[in-house]
Amino acid sequence: MRIHPKAVITFFNFFYLVGIAGAQTDSKPFIQPEISNSDIAKQLANPISNVVTVPFEWNYDRGTGNNQSGSDQTLLFQPVIPFNVGGGDTIIARPIVTGERLNNVNGYTGTGLSNIQLETFYVPYSTLSWFWGVGPYFSSPAGSSGQFGSRQTGAGVNVVIVNQIGAWTYGVMAFQSWSMGGTATSGTANNFYAQPFIAYVTPEAWTFSLNTESNYNYDMRQTSIPVNFDISRLVQVDKLPIQFTLGPRYNVSSIPGGPQGWGARAVVTFVFLK
Repeated sequence: MRIHPKAVITFFNFFYLVGIAGAQTDSKPFIQPEISNSDIAKQLANPISNVVTVPFEWNYDRGTGNNQSGSDQTLLFQPVIPFNVGGGDTIIARPIVTGERLNNVNGYTGTGLSNIQLETFYVPYSTLSWFWGVGPYFSSPAGSSGQFGSRQTGAGVNVVIVNQIGAWTYGVMAFQSWSMGGTATSGTANNFYAQPFIAYVTPEAWTFSLNTESNYNYDMRQTSIPVNFDISRLVQVDKLPIQFTLGPRYNVSSIPGGPQGWGARAVVTFVFLK
């Protein structure tokens, strides 16, 4: 598998900036502050909360390929890293690196990297139950085969709005991406993505959530709409909060050759409170 040089540069530049920020922080030993598991779970339900998380997300889909006889597994590494910029405002960076395993998709079986994405949000301080954020979005192909996503570079804008009332959290995340160049033979980067979500957190730190991850491609004029229902439980292992998530997913609509019917999702999220 050949790694696209732009993807490598984007990936390592991001972690270089993270390293600089980390070097400028206090050098005292890291100690998790005291907070209930339920309150931590509520923070995790808010995608722009001021907490560092490192989730590993596995997805399984079937019915993939022109004859719907293939399957697709993905493993997403998508840390959420907030930076305080003064006055209670934060900038949140979320790089998304996706490993993918295709099995008998149009006769192809193999493993590779899908497009590398970087989502960023500027989140102003709020004393209300409503939160919002906005920032640039970038995507870059990680390979040149075209088997694991578009070979185009994309750029655009992210937006998110969230409301938290008691045990309930609901809102929507979205981005608009435009193609910035590259071959279109494996699809384009002209996409509109929307993820409405709702979650309920119990006093025992169980979270029940429902969301869709709709993606519309302007060039294909097609929409993929997977719906996810997740059940999560947050526990502490040696004082480190970890959330375990499991749930089914169903593809209501898909692009030609995309997954059909039922699938599954599992997530392990490590939490580092500030």
